[in-house]
Amino acid sequence: MLAAALVLAPLTATPAAILVFAVLTYTTLLLGHSVGMHRYLIHRTFETNPWLARLLIYLGVLVGMAGPYGILRIHDTRDWAQRQLDCHDFFSHRRGLLVDALWQLHCRFAFDRPPAFRIEADLLADPWLKAMERTWMLHQVPLAIALYLAGGWGWVAWGVFARVSVSVAGHWIVTYYCHNPGPGRWWVEGAGVQAANLPGWGLLTLGECWHNNHHAFPESARMGLEPHELDPGYWVIERLQRAGLAWNVGAPRAEMLQDDIHPVEYIHGTERISSAA
Repeated sequence: MLAAALVLAPLTATPAAILVFAVLTYTTLLLGHSVGMHRYLIHRTFETNPWLARLLIYLGVLVGMAGPYGILRIHDTRDWAQRQLDCHDFFSHRRGLLVDALWQLHCRFAFDRPPAFRIEADLLADPWLKAMERTWMLHQVPLAIALYLAGGWGWVAWGVFARVSVSVAGHWIVTYYCHNPGPGRWWVEGAGVQAANLPGWGLLTLGECWHNNHHAFPESARMGLEPHELDPGYWVIERLQRAGLAWNVGAPRAEMLQDDIHPVEYIHGTERISSAA
């Protein structure tokens, strides 16, 4: 996919093709990955109608990272590993940018004693999710055909090859910087890896850059907890809720249930600085 993008995209660049790339990339990452896969499927931060859930997950499949079960396993494995005090550098992202790029984009971690994860029975029994898991790589094909008929090879190069390459690489680089030293207001007790927020990147990352908030409150559909923390993913959920298409929208748990987290001024490596606890 990346090789095709590097070869074909420069040769077929037109304003229309680049616009197709921008619209499809932002739409699939926003509705499919951030809202559908991450906040709905993985964390169950809201409920919705079956048809809308399937549409969101389908858009998430189009991102090109994995099927729904694959996304669950990737997320839960990393989440478990980062809660271990001796978390391996593969999951903590402590190595340099180039080493981490090689590992995350081209390697698979092999456990000597892998943790046991069980996907919920209702998800395993869902025929739509099972079909998406079996066929997730194939769904670029009908999109590519539609793009070819509408705009030729340029639209395919930018709407499929470049989009998938940028989406996968972009997801990795946001993950990398969100798990390296940076600003954050919350310290998760007992976790080997603390997450950071990335101020100023809310619009581009769809709100996923508020990762310190997310580690502290994974039950919350809203990641940008302060008014200045822009969170397009939550804006979508909020509008779905107003339209009656989303309900039981998760919020940060009450203060009395926050014994596992403590407010801080800054996260740096594995040290908390100027704790207010």
